[in-house]
Amino acid sequence: MVLKFINPESLGAPRGYSNGVLADGGRLLFIAGQVGWDSRQKIVDSDFVEQFDRALENVMAVVTEAGGRPDQIARLTIYVTDRTQYLESTREVGERYRGRMGKHYPAMVLVEVKSLLDQAAKVEIEGLAIL
Repeated sequence: MVLKFINPESLGAPRGYSNGVLADGGRLLFIAGQVGWDSRQKIVDSDFVEQFDRALENVMAVVTEAGGRPDQIARLTIYVTDRTQYLESTREVGERYRGRMGKHYPAMVLVEVKSLLDQAAKVEIEGLAIL
């Protein structure tokens, strides 16, 4: 399986994501929305960065269980309950992201939502991997 990142010059240089990902071969793994839960399905911390980190860890647990690697993730959708909180935490979020994903930047979207299923959740991440 090969992923080719598509970033047209006319869109400018993306920062921390790719505009498109073209996959050749492989199996699709759809990753359900993951929040900052531990194994007891309890939110790990009230801190936004900690929740982001755990949600991404949980996404990676699904990918790993399926036999995949971070560089096989083609798309991430990140839902946040407070866009301002996300923007104020971008440095720390970026550090946590690179700690789990390296310099692999799939197609991504950030969506601000009113709330998530777990009332204590501040972030939820879903994805698509091609294994």
